[in-house]
Amino acid sequence: MENKNTSRRDFLLSGILATAALTGCGEAENPFLPEAEVALTGEKVKLLSVTGEVIEIDKAYLKPVPAMPPLTNEQERMGIEGKKFVMVIDLARCKNLKKCQESCNHAHFVEEGQSWVKIHSMQESDLTAPYWQPTTCMHCDEPPCVKVCPVDATFKRQDGIVAIDSDRCIGCRFCMAACPYSTRVFNWEEPTNIPEEVKQQHYSCETSVPQKKGTVGKCDFCPDMVRKGELPHCVSACPNGVFMFGDINEDSVTNGAETYRFSDLIRDKAGYRLMEDLGTKPSVYYLPPVSRNFPYESGIENQDPQDLHHH
Repeated sequence: MENKNTSRRDFLLSGILATAALTGCGEAENPFLPEAEVALTGEKVKLLSVTGEVIEIDKAYLKPVPAMPPLTNEQERMGIEGKKFVMVIDLARCKNLKKCQESCNHAHFVEEGQSWVKIHSMQESDLTAPYWQPTTCMHCDEPPCVKVCPVDATFKRQDGIVAIDSDRCIGCRFCMAACPYSTRVFNWEEPTNIPEEVKQQHYSCETSVPQKKGTVGKCDFCPDMVRKGELPHCVSACPNGVFMFGDINEDSVTNGAETYRFSDLIRDKAGYRLMEDLGTKPSVYYLPPVSRNFPYESGIENQDPQDLHHH
């Protein structure tokens, strides 16, 4: 199923991949060798070479990626030209470790109990087997949240991402009422876990930081990471490869370790979207929980008892 010919350059560190070397190159041919000698760390990192092969190099050879120039609000609201982002969640791989949730909360300074990534215990009926379902914002092509926002604080970008501009949000919560997936949260209190220097920054629609009292927050597909050529935090944090992210225009999704042709994956593994009959056209697809990697019971200890078994 793995498609090694599909490019992953847009979802891995582009500054590194552009000069990735093949295993076994001589020193004169190795573009990773620095101008001056450095001490090797012994820590290996895996990269994708320009020929599509996975290689390992010492971390000491990695060159720092220059900081991205700041974007204007107009550029953030416009999105990344030529892209149409999509996510695939493989329910057979989920063990309810909640690493996705922890990573997202840490990166966006999300308060406890306000998580943007939720893992639901699901069971279709009394006689069917339960399973774990990670849930994010669906980044719908027909987003009802955008249609009801009176101040254009919730908007849809040209790359398919549905984002929030907290500088415009007036806290009316119309978007929360309109969202059929219940993926949005309201910041009732002043955030307490944001460093003072971050709190003083202007709100960024790409980082969704800093969160503000009286505004709405939600999963944003981490466009700041994607713009740098990296994967969203939930994707890279999951040790089991549950989340796959990609560009539907390139027909490619990856979890960092595996790359698939999106259309083949959805067709061959019976991919589906939640509440398809509503016509929201989500950008998040699910693969059914068949031939599971882990028993459902192994994840119960990470779940609050009141959150078990949604039908």
